[in-house]
Amino acid sequence: MSSSLIVETSSLLSESYTFDSRPYHPLASTVKRYWSPSMPQDGLTLVFLHGGSFHKEHWEPVIDDLLVLLTQSQNGSKANIKIREMWAIDAPTSGDSALLNEEALRWGYESFPWQEYGRSIHAFLTGRGRTHAGFNLQDPVVPNIDFSSHILVGIGHSIGAVSLVLSLDYFPSIEGLFSSGILVEPMIMNEKAARSAAAVFTANSVARRDIWPSREEAYKMLKARHTWKIWDDRTLRIYVNHGLRPLPTLEYPDIKDGLTLKCTRKLETASYRDLNGCHVAYRNMRSYVSRIRLHIVYSTVNDGIPAEAKQDIIHNATGGLQNLASVEYIEGAAHLSPQTHPRAVAEKIFKHCRWTRRCAGLKLSSDIAKMHQLFSVENIQ
Repeated sequence: MSSSLIVETSSLLSESYTFDSRPYHPLASTVKRYWSPSMPQDGLTLVFLHGGSFHKEHWEPVIDDLLVLLTQSQNGSKANIKIREMWAIDAPTSGDSALLNEEALRWGYESFPWQEYGRSIHAFLTGRGRTHAGFNLQDPVVPNIDFSSHILVGIGHSIGAVSLVLSLDYFPSIEGLFSSGILVEPMIMNEKAARSAAAVFTANSVARRDIWPSREEAYKMLKARHTWKIWDDRTLRIYVNHGLRPLPTLEYPDIKDGLTLKCTRKLETASYRDLNGCHVAYRNMRSYVSRIRLHIVYSTVNDGIPAEAKQDIIHNATGGLQNLASVEYIEGAAHLSPQTHPRAVAEKIFKHCRWTRRCAGLKLSSDIAKMHQLFSVENIQ
């Protein structure tokens, strides 16, 4: 396909696109493709979906660390994993998507439904819209990407994980495109836990600082605060470089200097006010695990999701542990594991991609026990 400007990102090349799904969906999405000319066409295609208020580039440290593991596996005794390419998709309220949708999001989204991210994912993967080369709706239109020949692995964090499973609910169905899904700290929980988490996240977002004099000052100020101090430094720099925009904006029309958040405090807060997306995902978990293989990657520090809520998902909402492809934990990490522990998240993705390749011939329902046996601890070392 005709492409946008190709940029070298670490050891990969990247291309940026805008997907305009109007009139099927009123909000545009910005997406990024990561690939290398040496990547095989019969490999897996990874689709990354970010957490609330973040953006697609937050996955780049994880992608970099995953590439290191892939290179090491090619030179070692571990089973080789073939990756065709990787995509990351911005939510309509986040990153460069937020700039394109700024006017459309000004009213009517006091509570922003997580299904809107799911609809954006669905529209892009099914080609229900137009693809533009670059991050601008005035850029040239290029052919849509045909994912029908791809073997997709969906990878979502937090709200992105919820939006991944919600995208399965739209027509035409895309569950046949996915070989598996990896849910990292998914914000899927029962009503009591969801209301409590929403209150905490909302209070934090309302009080969040959102104006800085420069990128350098923003980095220094954030680096000095505990929340961001524990982030991998690569991720923090990406947050400053890709998550901020120059003033003035529609939100702050009278402030002429400095920088503010692409995902505004108002939109971030609106996403935490939505309980319906969490509710639908929680109620439908038994359906989702019957339609695609789902791996869950939780953290051992339960700051975002209570421990009992995680156990409720594993043993009740899904119908039982036996219905999940796997459940694993990242030791010492909290809810923002991709930001603080990108290497550990990459290791889980690497392992699950090995599982996906080896499970390619297994049927989801009838062979799930065989899959669990195949990937017992002694078989995946």
